[in-house]
Amino acid sequence: MWEKKIFQLGVVMEARTKSVEDWFAMIREGLLTLPRFQRFEAWRPNQIEGVLENMLRVPSLPIGALLTLEIGDKELFHSRPISGAPEPKGMPQMNLLDGQQRMTAVWRSLTDNYDEFTVFVSLENEEQPEVEIVKRYLNKTGKRMPLWADNPMECLERQLFPVSILCPGSKGEQAMDEWTERADTSKSTDKAIMRLRQRLASYLIPFLSLPVTTEQETALDVFIKMNTSASPLKDFDIVVAQLEGAVGDSLHDMIEELHEQVPAAVDYGKIEDTALAIGALLNGKPPLKRTYLDPEFGSELADVWDKVVLGMKRGVAFLRDEAIFYEKLLPTEVIVYLTSALWANVPMDGVDQEGRARTLIRKTIWRASFTDRYLKTATTRAFADYKAILSQITDPTTEIQADLFDDAQNPLPKPAELIRGGWPSRKDRLGRAIMAVSLYGGGYDFADGAKATAENVRFREYHHVYPRALIQDAFSDYEVNSALNCSLISWKTNRKIAAKSPKQYLEERAHDANATEDQVRHRLESHLVSYDDLAAGDFRGFIDVRAERIHTSMLKLADGSLP
Repeated sequence: MWEKKIFQLGVVMEARTKSVEDWFAMIREGLLTLPRFQRFEAWRPNQIEGVLENMLRVPSLPIGALLTLEIGDKELFHSRPISGAPEPKGMPQMNLLDGQQRMTAVWRSLTDNYDEFTVFVSLENEEQPEVEIVKRYLNKTGKRMPLWADNPMECLERQLFPVSILCPGSKGEQAMDEWTERADTSKSTDKAIMRLRQRLASYLIPFLSLPVTTEQETALDVFIKMNTSASPLKDFDIVVAQLEGAVGDSLHDMIEELHEQVPAAVDYGKIEDTALAIGALLNGKPPLKRTYLDPEFGSELADVWDKVVLGMKRGVAFLRDEAIFYEKLLPTEVIVYLTSALWANVPMDGVDQEGRARTLIRKTIWRASFTDRYLKTATTRAFADYKAILSQITDPTTEIQADLFDDAQNPLPKPAELIRGGWPSRKDRLGRAIMAVSLYGGGYDFADGAKATAENVRFREYHHVYPRALIQDAFSDYEVNSALNCSLISWKTNRKIAAKSPKQYLEERAHDANATEDQVRHRLESHLVSYDDLAAGDFRGFIDVRAERIHTSMLKLADGSLP
């Protein structure tokens, strides 16, 4: 596979091998580093076990070739050490372009660098040893559990020894001597461990090396097209490489700074994916893989980065204003990047334009939430709508209209259709849209009267307004678990409701909270719940009334007005 790719790329590479001992010497001296655009560790314990067993068994099995870039007087890319390795003291000799996960797993295992687990090797079969990973954790007194994993004699009783005593180099040899002495191992065990240690140190790992004369653009092209990780490159990984190659900045650092400036952004999904989508729209391109694969996209993203940050800051603030507080209340992820990209284009000092933008972006959010516009080809449709809505924001006389706003193409649901909204915790778009509208009036808790906020709403629970146990035998599951029969309230209030009738639990909550009936009515109304219809005990009548109320608020919001 590699040979075919190399031929297609027209790149001359030198094929060589180095032993684990030689690779480790380079890592210790800071001579082998990772380009900073490389993503971070992604391997699971079973993958770590597999690569070590391949190396230790007889006959040994290949773990795959590495891809490196030779470094001359100057690095083509910013670099960082392999996780757990010392910081380089001088200029590295090589960048590791492919094989990071394998080398990191081997390095961290053999240097006992994992906090969350320890890697052991079984002594039962020297020719076909098995690797076992033992999870570690701290107990209440701060001791690392299980205790036996740090006790050589107890490990020996289990026929296990830590793989770290096989580590090449003087420190590994010293660790082996100390461990075998504390475990009081037999000579035959000592010899078996020594043979495994030698076997591992001499294990050859092949690599292909890009010469020092390689151009930066070529190295990036090879990295993207030849990445052989078990976890394929994501769009973000590709753009990281492109941006660093184009402008020398680290997108990882830029994302960290974005997180610091807009900490609430992480509440709405992966901040890096959102940033890429906003950047694409701001550059007049759809947020698609095709866009991200364009070699020019890295520099284009850098050009609009300040607007990405500004847009996300204003977009997230607006979503909170619209009572869409975090990801689990998000009907569709499209509204996050679409809203942010639109806000990025609104002048901070343009009062009239900001007012027009607020109306149009509110309309965008709620029509996107309640219509089927983005169920298919969401990114291309979002791009088309972005261009049209931006025209409306910047030019009030434009005749351009977004398809999202077309009632014929994308009709809003009727009251009777709202019952299709499923339980909001199940990623049901319509269900989440209904929940968001029901919080718009404040979402005050039934008992303690606390208003729903971005800070407390994530700790609330989804509550059956008509308790499930009370109605499940008389009504279908989709009616019982409709979003119209749901509200977000505190867990303390939810626990006390149980299977009581609405009238009973309303009276008890008012009594326990020392609240008047008017206060309880107000709290229910903030969820678009009618006190009288709820207390009447007619479930279907209650659902019909609430559907009408949600529908009325939805129409106002979807027109850009306040309910």
